[in-house]
Amino acid sequence: MIDFYKNKKVLVTGHTGFKGAWLCILLKKLGAEAIGYSLPPIEEECLFYIGEVEKGMLSVFGDIRERGKLEEIFAKEQPEIVFHLAAQPLVRESYMNPVYTYETNVMGTVNILECVRKYKCVKSLLNITTDKVYENKEWEWGYRENEPLDGYDPYSNSKSCSELVTHSYQRSFFEQLNIRISTARAGNVIGGGDFAKDRIIPDCIRAAIKKEKIIIRNPFAVRPFQHVLEPLTAYLMIGKKQWEDKSLQGCYNVGPDDRDCVTAGRLAQLFCQQWGEGLSWINKHDKGPHEAAFLKLDCSKIKARIGWHPVWSIEDAVEKSIQWTKAYYQKEKVLPIMTGQIEEYIDKQWKQDS
Repeated sequence: MIDFYKNKKVLVTGHTGFKGAWLCILLKKLGAEAIGYSLPPIEEECLFYIGEVEKGMLSVFGDIRERGKLEEIFAKEQPEIVFHLAAQPLVRESYMNPVYTYETNVMGTVNILECVRKYKCVKSLLNITTDKVYENKEWEWGYRENEPLDGYDPYSNSKSCSELVTHSYQRSFFEQLNIRISTARAGNVIGGGDFAKDRIIPDCIRAAIKKEKIIIRNPFAVRPFQHVLEPLTAYLMIGKKQWEDKSLQGCYNVGPDDRDCVTAGRLAQLFCQQWGEGLSWINKHDKGPHEAAFLKLDCSKIKARIGWHPVWSIEDAVEKSIQWTKAYYQKEKVLPIMTGQIEEYIDKQWKQDS
C-alpha cells in the first residue's frame, strides 16, 4: 500500500477543507503527485494554511459547480485517481441554503463524473458521501450498504442523490470504459485542525480556550465518531484495491467498531477529561432543526473485501485531536504533529499489508 501511490497523479476535490487537507498531506507523504481543486478557504484560521498544505502540490481554487474550469484541470493534468470530497458538508447550513447545497453536492458530482467520462485518464474514482445517506429509522444496529437511501435534511438527501448519480454513471458509462468507481459512506470525523461551526470537538475547543462551559445541544445522539485518518486510509485502500481488481468497486461504509459509537455527551466528557483545567459541559438544547438521534454503521463489507479496520479508539481520537490543538495554541508548528500521527497510524494500519 505504501508504495502504490508513489508518483501517481491524484486529484482531490475539496482539498482546502478539513478532510481534504489531511488527505493531501497523507498523499504527499506517500509520494503521490497531489492536485487539489476547491474553493479558497473562507477563514484565515484553517488547516489548509496552518498545515502548509499547498507546499509540494498543485493547488487550484475553483468552484465544483464550474465544469469548464474543472475540465481544464483534467485536460492539462490527466489525473489517474480521483477522490471527490468537495461538498457543502453541514446539516444546519443545508437548511439555510438548500439550493446551494444541492447545486454543490449533486451537480458538483455530475461535473466530476462528466470530466472523468470525457477525458478517460482516470482509472480509479472514489466519491466520498456520508453515513447520513440512509433512510434513518433510529434503530440500534448499524446500517448496511444495501439499506434504502434517502436522507431527511437537504444535506443528507443531497448526498443520497450524489450516490444515485454515481451508481448511474457507473452502470451507464464507466462499465464500458473500464473505469473503477466506488462511494464511501464515512461516519463523523474528528482530529486536529477542524474549526467548523456546529461540530462537537471544534465547539469544545472554542469553549476550552475561552474557559467556558461546553454547550452540547443533543447529548444523547449516538454517532460513529472516528479520527480523520481512519476514513482517509480507507479511501486510499479502496482506490488501490479497485484499481487492481475491478470486482472490488462498489459502496462501502467506513466507521468505528461498536464500542466507539458514543453519544455526543460521552464525547464531550472524554474531551473534558483529557483537556483538564476543570473543563465541563452542559446540556442546552437550542431547538434547532431535525437531526437523527441514533446512527451507526455496519462496516463488515470493507473489512472483508478491502481489508481495512479501525486502528484508534475514540479515546485515542480525542487524545490526538487535543495534542494537535494544544500545540497549535502554543504557537508550535503543526505539520510535524500531523506527519507524526500519520506515521504512527500507517505503522499500525498497513504494517502487514506492506
